[in-house]
Amino acid sequence: MKFIPTTYNTFLYTGIRWLWLAFVVFAIDFGSKQWVINHVKLGESISIIPNIQFFYTLNSGAAFSILADKGNFNIWLLTLIAIILCILLLVMMYYANYMAKIINVSYALILGGALGNLFDRIKYGAVIDFIDIYVQSWHWPTFNIADLSICIGIILIVLEHFYSPAK
Repeated sequence: MKFIPTTYNTFLYTGIRWLWLAFVVFAIDFGSKQWVINHVKLGESISIIPNIQFFYTLNSGAAFSILADKGNFNIWLLTLIAIILCILLLVMMYYANYMAKIINVSYALILGGALGNLFDRIKYGAVIDFIDIYVQSWHWPTFNIADLSICIGIILIVLEHFYSPAK
């Protein structure tokens, strides 16, 4: 019997079935940023636990504020890159076997984070960052849930590449 592709099969037998995770990441990122917008003033810090605070800032650059001082061209370039990345991830998920859980989870985490930051760039012209980690004089760049999700997704891809059995 010949396999006939249908919308149902596309969602059932490809990595697209993991899109729900991207939407969950987007929702958590969106909700956390809305909480910060409504409860923390821009530039204000609120201590959460020792060495972690919420510091509301707008990042017009890429990850860890790279290129933040390059002006409006930078915003549109990063927006275009994010759109291309999201399309590429959707295509990769479409062609991925639904049973390849780690790779599909990785793609979904990266996609959800990319969509969260893309939404901010389009709506605010910058990404809302607020998680601030420091220990004495050491300070990690301020980030958000989307950034965390993207980093976890990339780490999972690297681990999958190095530790999966040879094919």
